[in-house]
Amino acid sequence: MNDPENALWRSTCAETVSAPRLTADTSVDLAVIGGGYTGCSAALEAAQAGASVCLLEAQEIGFGGSGRNVGLANAGLWLPPDEIRAHIGQVAGDRLIDLLARAPSDVFALIEKHSIACEPVRNGTLHCAHSAAGLKNLQTRHAQLSAAGAPVELLSMDQARERTGSDAFHGALFDPRAGTIQPMAYVVGLARAAAQTGAQIHGQSPVQTMRHENGQWVLTTPGGVVRAKSVIQATNAYHLGLPVTAPAYVPVYYFQYATAPLSHNLRASILPQEEGCWDTGLIMTSFRLDQAGRMIIGGMGDLGNAGQSAHTAWVRRKLAELYPQLADQPFEQGWHGRIAMTSDHIPKITQIGPNALAAHGYSGRGIGPGTVFGRMMAESLLAEDPSRLPVPAVPEHRESWTRVRRAFFESGAALTHLIKARF
Repeated sequence: MNDPENALWRSTCAETVSAPRLTADTSVDLAVIGGGYTGCSAALEAAQAGASVCLLEAQEIGFGGSGRNVGLANAGLWLPPDEIRAHIGQVAGDRLIDLLARAPSDVFALIEKHSIACEPVRNGTLHCAHSAAGLKNLQTRHAQLSAAGAPVELLSMDQARERTGSDAFHGALFDPRAGTIQPMAYVVGLARAAAQTGAQIHGQSPVQTMRHENGQWVLTTPGGVVRAKSVIQATNAYHLGLPVTAPAYVPVYYFQYATAPLSHNLRASILPQEEGCWDTGLIMTSFRLDQAGRMIIGGMGDLGNAGQSAHTAWVRRKLAELYPQLADQPFEQGWHGRIAMTSDHIPKITQIGPNALAAHGYSGRGIGPGTVFGRMMAESLLAEDPSRLPVPAVPEHRESWTRVRRAFFESGAALTHLIKARF
């Protein structure tokens, strides 16, 4: 049942793209490394602008975090607006807040424009208060988001019960800007749209070396060499090779389980408006329905780790707590993905060389920010205008004690799930 590479999203993906292995040398305006949201968005934007593009993915399109995502197309970052401004300043903070407030609109506009078959449902999301303290957190977020112009609504306990179909929450923050998608289908659809617009899309083509010589970049793969005026590295938490340009982040694992499709009667009592949800717990829980009516529930943890049994026992108990009527529903699939988290939870763009940028660190918010960052990085490089970037590029980004912090998050998640699975 456990499949780290996520057979569920792959098997229900209605999108396809031809991404053959690179087998010949080529020269382009822009080379993109990585076939996730950021890379595919960048390739699509550049191709639409008339540039020649070659995207190189070491595995298959959507192999990394993009294809293992929960599928919540949220507005903004995990941080409330005031914390974003505190980290990067008022002007830069306001700009990033505004850009990512519009990110769901950007995502759903691309879906409509390119007819991406990714089960889009734009009925908003619910951030659910798992405790009284969680409700206070949502009240603070509501005040800050409202002051920034966001059309969010704070729901009472009764309203949260009506919207979720669960008695487990003290309230919820509803964001009508957001929605849900089939995450693998979205990224494959972006790649397909980029290819139809003229981009070269290549899977099974890992970049082995990258050097800058005579005013251009030279990228070598097992099957051919790509020469490019500019480069975007969009490998995030699934960076393979090229240690010199490896992004610095704390790896955090997130797993999900999916039930069999629910009966019509069961489905009618759960999330009647089909919002995507997550809670305010420090060890967060997410839950949503897909188009077929599967309940997909997730939490922090690595199913490939020794804590797998604790995570598995917990998710069964958690589902029963949220929805007692689902206590006996079988799980069809379980999978996990790796998140690139930064200390301040703000994505980074690094200047890895002349006309070369890398982005990483969405801290679990890959769909909207990845789409926006990819597009704007392509715009910036093609126009040779750094002011078009969503955040200023930095020469490097460092994280300390990454292994220790990874162990802390995983052991904390496993211990929390172990205790809650038993009591």
